[in-house]
Amino acid sequence: MTIKTGLMAAAILMLAGCNAPSHSTADATCKADNQMQQTTLYFGLNRPAGEQITGQEWQQFVDQDVTPRFRDGLTVFDARGQWLGNDGKVAREPSKALMLIHGKDAQSEKNIEALRGVYKSRFAQESVMRVDQPVCVQF
Repeated sequence: MTIKTGLMAAAILMLAGCNAPSHSTADATCKADNQMQQTTLYFGLNRPAGEQITGQEWQQFVDQDVTPRFRDGLTVFDARGQWLGNDGKVAREPSKALMLIHGKDAQSEKNIEALRGVYKSRFAQESVMRVDQPVCVQF
């Protein structure tokens, strides 16, 4: 390949990258009052020792711990999780995914971390996975 051909190929590749959508473009098209944060928390339902966390125990957690912190609403999904434990073994278990749409503020952050801490402590869990992303919300 000649230098001229190589430069042309590089220019084409760079221009092709300019057409790729980006978060900043998507964020720019969302009105400021519609910009929120989506946090999804993943809760395993197996205890390290003993019986599985029951539907009643889960609902008590939602009613007593989640709802008071996120009164505007939430969504819960049944899930099947798989993850690598601290012991190096793959664990598979029934799980719950909790999706929260909220403002990006200190109080929401504090509430989310409190939920993770309560669940880990109450049900002897190694972790509660957290995934965050900006979203554009309209009602």
